[in-house]
Amino acid sequence: MEQIGFDFGVEAPRKLTKVSPARLATFEDCPRRYRMSYLDRPSPARTGAWAHSTLGAVVHNALRALFDLPVTKRVPQRAMALVAEHWKDAGFEDADQAARYRARAKAWVAEYVEHNDVSVDPVGLERWVSAPVTLEPGSGPRHIIEGRADRIDQRGRELVIIDYKTGRREPDEYEARSSQALALYAVAAARTLRTPCYQVELHHVPTGTIAAAEHTEQSLQRHLQRADETAGDLRLATDTLDAGGDEDVLFPARPGRRCSWCDFRPSCAAGQEAGPAAQPWELLAP
Repeated sequence: MEQIGFDFGVEAPRKLTKVSPARLATFEDCPRRYRMSYLDRPSPARTGAWAHSTLGAVVHNALRALFDLPVTKRVPQRAMALVAEHWKDAGFEDADQAARYRARAKAWVAEYVEHNDVSVDPVGLERWVSAPVTLEPGSGPRHIIEGRADRIDQRGRELVIIDYKTGRREPDEYEARSSQALALYAVAAARTLRTPCYQVELHHVPTGTIAAAEHTEQSLQRHLQRADETAGDLRLATDTLDAGGDEDVLFPARPGRRCSWCDFRPSCAAGQEAGPAAQPWELLAP
């Protein structure tokens, strides 16, 4: 199958907007949070660290470092040691809670290494991938998708996008298939590495669950179309703001449950009114 969504040699007639899955998701979720994250300078006041984010970063960094080692050293004991090397206590309730989750994280990665084949070198670890996006044959590129994929494997003649998860809920096939980030990484990885990519996987390290989905040309096209529409709205709002537009009209708040753990809660009255603030450790996997 020929991968869709690329332009392999046509120069862009105009400056292209660069978008990442994280930026698109932030804008769709709450335009105000997007503005505060990427446009406002100086950056507005934020909350402190969140324990679940600290835990996720530690596990990601430990697994990345593990795959940087020779195959003979990719063993459970070394994975546990890497968790200890990368550990931080930021966001946890106290030293006892941090110690409990450090022990849990060690067990998670040890079991991950024990039950998964880690003997094959990935094509990319935290690999930066990008691709100009076209939606219609013969048309020029409209945007550039770019971002870092946790891991890219090669199986046979195709690539596989792997994303590590450490959250409270186990992912399923629907979540893997509906993830815009994974779909866009598949498109961008195929373009960057010039190898077909349709398979995406969510690896839930706490439970060992692997949620996999196989994309088609049509499903990738749907994700590209949605990304293109969001990127167009984002660019219009940003250009209008630069021209003197009203920031609250162009980037409105969308209050909801997530306001309780939004990084910009201290700087957003609408978010504060939406509900009580979450404790920094409340979103940890039980």
